[in-house]
Amino acid sequence: MLEIVERLEQRLAALDESLSDPTVVSDQKRFIALNRERRQLADTLESGRRYRRIAKGIDDAREIIASTEDPEMVALATEELEAFEAQFDDAEKEFRFKLLPKDPEDDKSAVVEIRAGTGGDEAGLFAGDIYRMYQRYAETKRWKLEILSSSPSGMGGLKEIIFSLDGEGAYGAMKYESGVHRVQRVPATETQGRIHTSAITVAVFPEAEEIDIEIKENEIKVDVYRSSGPGGQSVNTTDSAVRITHLPSGMVVTCQDEKSQLKNKQKALKVLRARLYDRMIAERQAKLAAERKSMVSTGDRSAKIRTYNFPQSRVTDHRINLTIYALPDILEGNVDPLIEPLRQHDQEERLRAEAAV
Repeated sequence: MLEIVERLEQRLAALDESLSDPTVVSDQKRFIALNRERRQLADTLESGRRYRRIAKGIDDAREIIASTEDPEMVALATEELEAFEAQFDDAEKEFRFKLLPKDPEDDKSAVVEIRAGTGGDEAGLFAGDIYRMYQRYAETKRWKLEILSSSPSGMGGLKEIIFSLDGEGAYGAMKYESGVHRVQRVPATETQGRIHTSAITVAVFPEAEEIDIEIKENEIKVDVYRSSGPGGQSVNTTDSAVRITHLPSGMVVTCQDEKSQLKNKQKALKVLRARLYDRMIAERQAKLAAERKSMVSTGDRSAKIRTYNFPQSRVTDHRINLTIYALPDILEGNVDPLIEPLRQHDQEERLRAEAAV
């Protein structure tokens, strides 16, 4: 472990040298990639240096205890040894976490799909609530949100909404939101005050670039038609809506939010590319899991992951048995108290899986 710290320090010095090279600075793509690597490395190295400092403190204290007969020196060294040993396990665990291979998709932007499930209008209203929760969360993270497709429901809710979150680390945080979200509350239309249970589904994909997924023109069928529902003057009077069918997979994506047929096609291709990329990653992970006979998470979006109970102001994440009594705060976009424990649980599962190999 101490040798790893030294190698990280050497790599950090090499990165600093590269980042000061004018040829690298002028190559924006390479400069951004190296700068991102440096930030990640510096974070890991901070934990590594703490681990090294504590390990050295333990060695030094033990050496003093073994080499002196001065009672006062032995007492001081023993006190220091106990203090360092109390910190050692946490420091080593944190450093091992940071050394785990990072999911290469985590730094990508994300494409998020929210769909109303069981519960009629109430499910649509809840879909709208969850969309606004993510909208506020994105604002706190300074991610750019762009609506790619939306379909309103009655009473101001949403049947479906698809949007992108453009920003570093968006997928790494939002991937834990995939699954069925259940709400328990008294609907606005309920006259007898009975609590109803409704559900929505959330799917999160890493945004794929053209270099990640190539979609050939002969692999897609593009249909155009007139948009339906609310819209501007030309939205409902021209063939601006686009439906793309990916022939090899059978996936179908529609987009009708824009007045421009070209913009609708571009947005639909963005969603299609993200879905295909997500499927490719899932197949790759399933193969890896079969080889290692271990999975951190099934990622099964059919599973109920979370319940929002309004009468008790409670949010429960069923994957890690986490309950937080701060529902209004969470709906205002303070989602990190849910995501961070999931991220830590993910890391611990991966650490156990690595140790078992």
